[in-house]
Amino acid sequence: MKYRWLWIVGIVLPMLLVVQTEGGPPTGIATSPLQEGRPVAAQTERGPYARIAVLRPYEGHSVEFEAGYIRHLAWHQQARDTWVWYGWSVTYGERQRWFVYASFGHSATSFDNPVSPVEDERDNVLNVVPHAEFAGNALYEYLPALSRGTGEPQPTPRLEFTAVDLVPGAAKAFEAALSARQSSLQEETLWYRVVAGGPTPRYVRLRPQPSLSAVIDGKSQQALPDGTDHLVAKTTVEIWTLRPTMSFGLGSPGRK
Repeated sequence: MKYRWLWIVGIVLPMLLVVQTEGGPPTGIATSPLQEGRPVAAQTERGPYARIAVLRPYEGHSVEFEAGYIRHLAWHQQARDTWVWYGWSVTYGERQRWFVYASFGHSATSFDNPVSPVEDERDNVLNVVPHAEFAGNALYEYLPALSRGTGEPQPTPRLEFTAVDLVPGAAKAFEAALSARQSSLQEETLWYRVVAGGPTPRYVRLRPQPSLSAVIDGKSQQALPDGTDHLVAKTTVEIWTLRPTMSFGLGSPGRK
């Protein structure tokens, strides 16, 4: 019996030493999904959903913002984040110099299981918030029947971004027109529908390109299907430039 109690104490005591009275991890230590009781499978489960968000660096803070954002990505690495995060600068458009970060290919459940959200926010406040304004954050659903590609854009140097705002009640007809043209798509063309975080009905198209000249030469592909003009309230086209040093996980195994 004495040896049995010694065995129990030897197991329980180390556990007590690492558990705080609040029931949470030590302050300042990023925990993995397993440490917080969230299965890794829930975070990595694949699906059609994407998150695209926008940061607007403060005037005169561009250098500090980029350095702070890179430090924040280092936190994601330390926290063993399994998501891939793209980073783009808006090069051509009314939002010139704004920064877009995005992650693709998630299930709805995976959004309930982000890596260490409390610590993520704390590091954001420390490194990003002093130098930029959070200017938008939306969830999108990938529409494979309207697209050519996997729903995760290839990390090419340039990307053509098109946002299409429709008049009320036009979504069904607009999707039907895009679906009819899907078989003729010759390049990677990814269509998404806004789920939350933006005006509806809104659709977004991403077209990765190797260069600025490729975007210009492919301008004929920018046109929406014939007969959809009366469905569209507003169209916005921008060109984004990939920022590899401000991205995370693009070089992970299995990615092209």
